[in-house]
Amino acid sequence: MSQATPTSETLVQRATELREQLNYHLHRYHVLDAPELADAEYDALFDELVALEREHPNLQSASSPTQRVGAPALSQFDKVTHARPMLSLDKATTAEELEQWLQRCRNRLGEGGFTLTCEPKIDGVAVALIYEQGELTLAATRGDGNAGENILANVRTISSIPLSLTGDDLPAKIEVRGEIYIPLERFEAFNAQAIANGEKPMVNPRNGAAGSLRQLDSKITASRPLTMFCYSLGGSEGAWQPKTQDEVLNQFASWGLRTNPALEVVEDLPQCLDYIERLEQRRDGLGYEIDGVVIKVNDLAQQQSLGAVTRKPRWAIAYKFAAQEATSVIEDVDFQVGRTGAITPVARLQPTFVGGVTVTNATLHNMDEIARLDLHIGDRVMIRRAGDVIPQVAAVITSQRPSNAQAVVVPAVCPSCGSATQRIDDEVVIRCSAPRDICPAQRKEGLKHFVSRLALDVDGLGDKLIDQLVDQGLVSNAADLFLLQSEQLIELERMGSKSADNLLAALQAAKQTTLPRFIYALGIREVGEATAASLAQHFGDIERLLNAPAESLEQVPDVGPIVAASIHHFFAQTQQRELVTALQQAGVRWPDVPVVEPDSLPLTGQTWVLTGTLEALPRSEAKRQLVELGAKVSGSVSAKTTVVVAGPGAGSKLEKAQTLGIDVQSEEDLLDLLGRYTSGE
Repeated sequence: MSQATPTSETLVQRATELREQLNYHLHRYHVLDAPELADAEYDALFDELVALEREHPNLQSASSPTQRVGAPALSQFDKVTHARPMLSLDKATTAEELEQWLQRCRNRLGEGGFTLTCEPKIDGVAVALIYEQGELTLAATRGDGNAGENILANVRTISSIPLSLTGDDLPAKIEVRGEIYIPLERFEAFNAQAIANGEKPMVNPRNGAAGSLRQLDSKITASRPLTMFCYSLGGSEGAWQPKTQDEVLNQFASWGLRTNPALEVVEDLPQCLDYIERLEQRRDGLGYEIDGVVIKVNDLAQQQSLGAVTRKPRWAIAYKFAAQEATSVIEDVDFQVGRTGAITPVARLQPTFVGGVTVTNATLHNMDEIARLDLHIGDRVMIRRAGDVIPQVAAVITSQRPSNAQAVVVPAVCPSCGSATQRIDDEVVIRCSAPRDICPAQRKEGLKHFVSRLALDVDGLGDKLIDQLVDQGLVSNAADLFLLQSEQLIELERMGSKSADNLLAALQAAKQTTLPRFIYALGIREVGEATAASLAQHFGDIERLLNAPAESLEQVPDVGPIVAASIHHFFAQTQQRELVTALQQAGVRWPDVPVVEPDSLPLTGQTWVLTGTLEALPRSEAKRQLVELGAKVSGSVSAKTTVVVAGPGAGSKLEKAQTLGIDVQSEEDLLDLLGRYTSGE
């Protein structure tokens, strides 16, 4: 049966609906700072309207969102008309679409060829800066592409934007265009502080940047962690008339403007695709959000020749990555029990495609987070995913809450063992009141931690197998793992005799470990691998650690009263002391650890930060070796940081280190240092 052709009335109605929806969501995002639609969903509506207007020119309207780039200027700010329109970019999502764009450029430019520039597409707010005689005199948002808002007072508060350019060859007047954004590390820190203060956190970095720039009080903007990458020339008056895009950015950098070091000049489609692939692999380590790659014809005269069509330049295109943000529906909230008894709520989502995969779960952290979000079962929510990170619920779209939405109820009993739940002191988490040997979920999670890579690293002993071992009563604690027999294992689901032999061999190999790994494997609350290494160095022997009073524990570097109390409480329990004995009797052993006075270690008093990708040495191993040499390894850069080790993909941490004048070393430098101390030099 053939599909009915839409009537003229139907097409007009659909175009009207799309314009109303798009204008509504533009207003929610750009004016109210309360988005209800993920970027990818907005793009889908926008693309539908573009296609509809292209196929039916009679439906086109001057007021259509397709004829504008963004939201209109806010009435509270002075309006600024751009000397040259600030255009949006056409987009591609496949190599074929990129090739088609390149072919269109070739057809228009004719013989001679051209080079291209590739750079990350920053997910922020486009702005234009005007410098006259080297002094910043105007800053404007993109607005509708033709006119934006004068946000000079707010932009002047952003430390990465120079108020005066440096150099002797400055144009009389120049317009610099770029993207203001919030680095991810600063975004997380800002939100953590906002939540601690009982204030509303930002929904996402891009939305936070937009809202920060539209503050009427510039003091508020000054408190926001904004920065900027400059990426194009809007115009220049004077002798300096550059010939290429990369020349523009190199000159910008020499004048003190911040440009993206990831810019590359390429010659053809294969090199473009290679850049895209490399950048996407580095995406989660950049330190800022991107949603693709911007590709431009490098020659500015050729850009001028290619021109623009409607709202998009012909000489540039955005290759878009998979969206990392989407909306979904909370179908239910489950509660999971961890190895320390912590009960964590997990949102069960309507299956949603985001970040290149279909997700069905999202972390909710704790009940305080649910209260902050005002989350109900049945709510439509904004979810965010980056790389392999479990998706997070960023915001609840309360305007779309159904009438039958249900509040999330705190469990009165443990969902695993039925024991009463409790909240201890000022902790935000709720815990099962039963000990680990009573609660099956705690036993399972404790065992999974014990055999994990940073602990005893038992190859082949996965989560599902541990679940079976506990459910069938074969294992009740870590020592029982070393008592397993082949005939017991082959009775388990999907476990043959060869798999059983391999697992027993892996358990036998895991018996030879180190004291830091053993301490970490015990799963003591508040004790990570770095603290475990410090405890091993300080006490040198498990018996001394078992019998150490809390005051003695506090003498260990980076062990404060709370951690000391947790360690002391752990070893005060009879079952934990018996477990240590049973593990030693089962054959778990480690080399002697000489007791080292902290002051005698070569890196004592130093704070190191690892950022970017370490290619030759796993980050956990680098951290362990640095701690053993006396260093403190931190996750953030501050004035107290001694050294930053920066690998490929280093982002905001590297930038901050350079700003503070901190020593920045490569992974090769780190390996040289570790090698010198290992060899006894």
